[in-house]
Amino acid sequence: MASASSSSSSFFDIEPLDGGEACLSGHAMDACSLCRKPLTRNCDIFMYRGNTPFCSEECRDHQMEMDEAAVRISATNARERAARNEQRHRLDASNVAVAANVPVLS
Repeated sequence: MASASSSSSSFFDIEPLDGGEACLSGHAMDACSLCRKPLTRNCDIFMYRGNTPFCSEECRDHQMEMDEAAVRISATNARERAARNEQRHRLDASNVAVAANVPVLS
């Protein structure tokens, strides 16, 4: 049977099994990841991507929109790089063909 002190504990009072080493690279549960508003024991916490806390649905949704925009920009940049590489490849191939038709002078 649980003691009275353990029954009054909350999520914030739980000590990590690894001694807190994972917290060094993860998100702290003490502030919103977007607006940095302190998260208190009596407020709802909105999670995103497993361990990222937010103070409200609005902050979480805003972060999700920013992540989606970053993915779209990254995909666009990748397509543009691929198109430039293809264009360079075509130019290099045409320069080799032109060079092949140039007579060698001795």
